[in-house]
Amino acid sequence: MAKLYVFNPEHDLALASNLANFTAPHAGRKLRFDLGYIPALWAGEDDYVLVEDVEKAVKAYGRLRAKIGGKPKQFVDKSQLRHLYINKVEPWGWDLALRSYLLRNGLEASMLPTEGDIAEIRDLSHRKQAVGLLRELQLPGTVGHSRCTDDISEIKDALTHHGHIVVKAPWSSSGRGVRFISGVLDDYQERWIKNVVEKQQSVVVEPYYNKVKDFGMEFSSDGEGGVSYLGLSLFQTRNGAYTGNLIAAENEKRRVLSDYISDDLLSSVQEKVCQYMGQLLKHKYQGPFGVDMMIVGKEDKDGFLLHPCVEINLRRTMGHVALSIPPFADGFTRVMHVELTDKYRVSVRKR
Repeated sequence: MAKLYVFNPEHDLALASNLANFTAPHAGRKLRFDLGYIPALWAGEDDYVLVEDVEKAVKAYGRLRAKIGGKPKQFVDKSQLRHLYINKVEPWGWDLALRSYLLRNGLEASMLPTEGDIAEIRDLSHRKQAVGLLRELQLPGTVGHSRCTDDISEIKDALTHHGHIVVKAPWSSSGRGVRFISGVLDDYQERWIKNVVEKQQSVVVEPYYNKVKDFGMEFSSDGEGGVSYLGLSLFQTRNGAYTGNLIAAENEKRRVLSDYISDDLLSSVQEKVCQYMGQLLKHKYQGPFGVDMMIVGKEDKDGFLLHPCVEINLRRTMGHVALSIPPFADGFTRVMHVELTDKYRVSVRKR
C-alpha cells in the first residue's frame, strides 16, 4: 500500500508552540507552498506527495528532474486526502499542528501518531538530548560541552568564565531562539532568557567556539533500537539560515573534511551516535534524523577540533534531501541551493 509524504518545514516552530492550531509565520508558509514537492525525491512511484497546488508542484518537480533525472510522482492536495488508500504518513516531522491538519482534512486517527506519541517526539526533540549526546562523544580530537539551566546566575557565571557564550531555547528553528552573548549580560538579553525559561522551563548554555566549517551526519532510526548511518551532509548557512548542500560521493565529502580532522575520528563519532541514539529512540521514534556538527579552530590557532553535536534534528533534514540526489557520473560535484527570489527554488549546479 502507498505512503503519503508531507513537507512541513514549520515543524520546529510548531513543536515549540505545542499547539494543535498553530499558524506558521509567513516565511514558513511560503517555504511549504513553494517547495512542497520536495518529498517526490524519495517517494516511491505508488506513493503520494501532499502539496498545496498540484499544477505548480508538477511543473517545479519537472524542472528539477530535467537536471537530476527521476520519474514523475503523484501529487495530491488536501481535498483528495479522504479518498486515498495509504498505509502510512511520512512527514518532514511530527507535531500536533500537522496531526490536527490531517485529521481535519479526512485522514483517520488510526493512520496518525497519538497526542502521547507526539509528546514523546517533542521531548526527544528538546535540546537537552543534544546535551546528553555531546557528553557521550567526548573523544580525543573533539571539543564541546553544554548544559541545561533555568538559573540566570549560572548563565552569568558561564559568561564570566568564557567571555562569549551561546544561549539556546529548548525548541526553536533556523537560528531563531539562539543568542550569542559576549562581555556582560544586558537587560534585553536577560529578559529574553527569562521569557524562554518561563515558556519552555530552561535554556541551554554553552561556550562560543570559533567555527570553521558546518557539516552534519544523517541517520535513520528503525524504532527498535537500530540506527543506520546514511551519509555526510556538507551544508552552507548564511546568518544562521540554511542555503545549500554539497552533492558528492561519500568519499569525496570525507576527503573535504580530512583537511581538518581524521577519518578515524569521523568513523568513531558515527558509531557512537548510532549506539547512543539507538537506545534513546528505541520504541519511541522511527524515522530520519540528523546530527549537526562543526569544525572549530583551536584557541592557539594550531589546528582544528571536531564539535560532534551542535544540534540533533529529530526529523528529516535538507541533508537527507541532498542525499536523495545521486552524485553525477561526469566527475563533477554539484551544489544544491535553496534560493529565495520571488519564491523559494531548489537549484542544482556544478560546483
